[in-house]
Amino acid sequence: MSTINRTVSRWTVLHAVEHRLLIQKKWFKSILLFGIGNPTLYLLSIGLGIGSLVDANTTGVDGVKYLTFLAPALLANAAIQSAMTETMFPAMAGFIWAKTFFGIRSTPISGKGIASGIWISAILQVAFTTGIYWIILWLFGAMDHAGSWLSLLTAIYGGLAVGAVMLFVASLIDHDDGFLAIVNRFVMMPMFLFSGTFYPLTTLPLYVRWIGWVSPLWHSTELGRWASYGHSIPGTIAIIHIAYLGLWIGLGLYFARRRFNQRLAK
Repeated sequence: MSTINRTVSRWTVLHAVEHRLLIQKKWFKSILLFGIGNPTLYLLSIGLGIGSLVDANTTGVDGVKYLTFLAPALLANAAIQSAMTETMFPAMAGFIWAKTFFGIRSTPISGKGIASGIWISAILQVAFTTGIYWIILWLFGAMDHAGSWLSLLTAIYGGLAVGAVMLFVASLIDHDDGFLAIVNRFVMMPMFLFSGTFYPLTTLPLYVRWIGWVSPLWHSTELGRWASYGHSIPGTIAIIHIAYLGLWIGLGLYFARRRFNQRLAK
């Protein structure tokens, strides 16, 4: 291998990240508007609208005002949606729509490098959009506790867990036959509704409560509430939440990198 090739191969992941960032740059205005508009609409309709009714007729939820209870869940959901967008769409574009991965693979960049580059660029995108969301929540008074900034980290952690798995799942798709619609309707919507987002998970009947138990959104939300305003969970349960999301990241990245290598070796 020549000196040039050794130099390039040493930084293959960064080149793959650069490729994704240049594409994201074209959509910066849309990303920014979505990052501001989506949380604002949720806050006005649910956090402030329904939240004012809840606070007026109860003593709050989980010992805090409803908006404070809701904020970590909305933040975690925003991170998950951003991570899914920044992993599924690039994978499907690279393999199916534009087939750019096959051209990239003709360079010293490996399939593993491409997969890792997408995931790292997703980290940056999730941190950016979720950071905007957190600022808006803070301006609305939803993040008024000392540890509220920690909910930003737990939200990003949950988003990256889902992003790693969805990167692998998207790499398995050969034809886009309504795959995105299926994910939104049968994965995202049930996860959003039954993960203790709007009310404690313990208020749900057991036959649907399991959805929350397996949902990374619930684990991320519980960590966010615990870190943000002191939601009561045992330390061992907090460790389980962290380990569960870490397992999603580890397994998702392992199988995604492996699948990218296999598919681009053909």
